[in-house]
Amino acid sequence: MTPLSANDRPYLPRGVRVVDDRVRGGKVLLAPEKAVALDPIGEAILSRLDGEATFGAIIEDLARTYNAPAEQIAGDVQTFLSGLRARMVVAVME
Repeated sequence: MTPLSANDRPYLPRGVRVVDDRVRGGKVLLAPEKAVALDPIGEAILSRLDGEATFGAIIEDLARTYNAPAEQIAGDVQTFLSGLRARMVVAVME
C-alpha cells in the first residue's frame, strides 16, 4: 500500500463512523461487520478525518495540539492509518 503523502485527504467512507461506547465508555470505530475500540490517540486522529483536511494538515494540528515533533507524529499516524486502510475502514482522496 502506498504511504499517505502530505496532500492526501483521508476520510471515513460511507458506513464507517466513530461512536460513543455507552457500555464501556470511550469511542468505537464502527464499520460493516467490524468494531474497533479506540484509545484516546486513535480517537484524536480519526476525529480529524473530515475529507477536507490533508494528511499534512492533520499532522501539523496533532503536533501543535500535543506539543510533539511532527516527524514522530507523522510516522505514528502513517502506521495507524495504513492499518485502517488495509482493513478498508479509511479511504483516501488523492
